[in-house]
Amino acid sequence: ALVGAVLSAKGKPVIGAPMLIGAALFFAGQGKLLRKGRTATPKPLPPQDIAQARALLGVAPDADADMIRAAHRRLIASVHPDKGGTEALAAQINAARDLLLRHQAER
Repeated sequence: ALVGAVLSAKGKPVIGAPMLIGAALFFAGQGKLLRKGRTATPKPLPPQDIAQARALLGVAPDADADMIRAAHRRLIASVHPDKGGTEALAAQINAARDLLLRHQAER
């Protein structure tokens, strides 16, 4: 594309224009291939209630925000997709943490 642009600018549009068109078509095709291969990230399924979120994180009903964050850190370290876990499970654990922290702030 760069060579085509330079040739077109230097007064050789017969050589430069096909290069520019070819580059544009190539990159347009690459974008389509990338979009086809991309999968949507699954939306986290929020825990049904506070008790389920507590059970998922393994925290007591009287756990404070620091305890919730610590439990989340310990658990997510082993189930994170980078560590071999699934995105769905990590999303569910994140949703449980968020739900419990919101519930904690409301109290």
